[in-house]
Amino acid sequence: MNKADVRRDLRARRAALVADPAFKADLLIHTLFVADHVTRRFGDARIVSGYVSDGEEVDAIPILFAAIDRGLEVALPHVTAREAPMRFLRWTPGDPLVPGAFGLLQPRSDAPEVSPDLVLAPLVGFDRGLSRIGQGAGFYDRAFARLPAARRIGLAWSVQEVERLPLDPWDVPLNGIATEREWIGPA
Repeated sequence: MNKADVRRDLRARRAALVADPAFKADLLIHTLFVADHVTRRFGDARIVSGYVSDGEEVDAIPILFAAIDRGLEVALPHVTAREAPMRFLRWTPGDPLVPGAFGLLQPRSDAPEVSPDLVLAPLVGFDRGLSRIGQGAGFYDRAFARLPAARRIGLAWSVQEVERLPLDPWDVPLNGIATEREWIGPA
């Protein structure tokens, strides 16, 4: 299977999961379970970047609130165009979020730019080798290449796992993946 086929299949799996009434009833519990996996791995991070979920992705906001509670700075991605690099802009609760490229909510462009040392990344699919595929625009892979020392943690639902992803040379692996069921990666 090529990446487009894998993305199509995994998006359908994810959509079916979050539409399931039984899953929706436990969504907060599942989200907090993912957050617990990640917050135990903040380590010496000073700036944690998350994202605003599109509704089907794992919600990173509870993790960002946990980071704030620990005295860490938080950031959200800011995208202007497909070919422009993704920037990480400081965000605190109450700061306005505006629709950006692709309709995603992000900080205003005049928010201070920061360099996160822990990046929480949404993804479409992953495998046990800590490989990920995203939406296909390469924003996170390019950001990871610019921030080689930053720890990279993917947030996903367990249904987004495949045995092996088709990869390209520019795909940057993660340091860990948190799902509603488990932590995948080094302890």
